[in-house]
Amino acid sequence: MRFVSTRIHGVMDYIVGLLLLAVPYLLGFADGSAAQWVPTILGVAIIGMALITDFELSVVKLIPMPLHLGIDIAGGLLLLVSPWLFGFADRVMWPHVIVGALEVGLALTTRTVPDTAEVEAGRYS
Repeated sequence: MRFVSTRIHGVMDYIVGLLLLAVPYLLGFADGSAAQWVPTILGVAIIGMALITDFELSVVKLIPMPLHLGIDIAGGLLLLVSPWLFGFADRVMWPHVIVGALEVGLALTTRTVPDTAEVEAGRYS
């Protein structure tokens, strides 16, 4: 069931992107390892993709929302398994697992059409 609006998803993209950039420093694993770089790269990618997705909070509307959500799922899964995939689960894993799972959950529950497009198409009044 998709109940999260694309506007809320956009807000969450910017928040999660910034969180992923900050969390290695806030939680003390900014050591130049994969534990730091995986969330950093995904944080930059999330913000960058939000800036060019066809929804309310973007600058340029290039990427369709269904593609955005598919990439979010892939990125969330990568973040979720990264502690084992890159071998740092013995040092830090919960921030990666929790944020990765939340990213997948958000993507699976976000509508695929921006509300403004639905209003213009006559789907809502």
